[in-house]
Amino acid sequence: MKKLLFLFSILTCIQVAVTSCNNDDDAPTITPSRDRGEEALAAEAEIVTYLETHFYNYEEFETPSADFDFRIRIDTLAGDNAGKIPLIEQVSSKMVQDRIDEDVMYKLYFLRVLQGEGDQPKFPDIVTLSYEGRLLENNFLFDASNVPTQFDLTGTINGFQDAIIEFNGAGDIGSNPDGSASFENFGVGAVFLPSGLGYFAAGTAEIGSYEQLIFLFQIYAAETGDQDLDGVPSFMEDLNGNGLEEDDDTDGDRLPNILDNDDDGDGRPTRDEIEIDDDGNITFPDVDGDGIVDYLDSDS
Repeated sequence: MKKLLFLFSILTCIQVAVTSCNNDDDAPTITPSRDRGEEALAAEAEIVTYLETHFYNYEEFETPSADFDFRIRIDTLAGDNAGKIPLIEQVSSKMVQDRIDEDVMYKLYFLRVLQGEGDQPKFPDIVTLSYEGRLLENNFLFDASNVPTQFDLTGTINGFQDAIIEFNGAGDIGSNPDGSASFENFGVGAVFLPSGLGYFAAGTAEIGSYEQLIFLFQIYAAETGDQDLDGVPSFMEDLNGNGLEEDDDTDGDRLPNILDNDDDGDGRPTRDEIEIDDDGNITFPDVDGDGIVDYLDSDS
């Protein structure tokens, strides 16, 4: 079921949907997708309303029983639960830029239940986690993994990636008698995704267009990503430091540096233009002394 986390390919700048057929010539009528800025505002309003009217099982985390599974459960503030603390008073938030329209910003709300005591992943890292994906509108469970599963964060939907990097993995990683890994002091959280950081107009078989999403997760481990296996950790290929993997392309070949094993396009693999010692330390030579390291310098 991991496929639902993966980012849909963007084939055009404007997503369109076929809504009806013209009776005169049977040509489809094309309706442009919604304005991303307007949809961002509508999504935030819907998410805030949800946060104001729901709570999570914080009391179980405060005094966990011996068999507590450290999983978040969300319910409505009603009846016997009317006096619980609403999510809106417990979430954190950060501003995130839209990947399609740079003028659109989202307030991304996330719930930090347990920070975790291990490594904190960077945006292009490989993480091990378990999760549930639900629709905010009706709590429908559209995807889940109850066992630790590895994900390349560059292959997940943007809002999920933006939230995971705010947490840490497990502080203690061991082995169970059956050989499986055991984790203690791991990160636990949730993120409330506006559609613009999810699937927007595209949707899936189980997720409608413009749906706001909830992901509940436990983060166990993080490994440094090197998606193109060129020896340069992918976080170091974010040359402009904006935390996005898609907009650093040194040689202009439309292949971002994190996926390009010849970053400067000089015909020499990046791995041949850097030096890695036996301890994994990387040195970046600048043979011609022009201030540009060789693997990014096409005339070095």
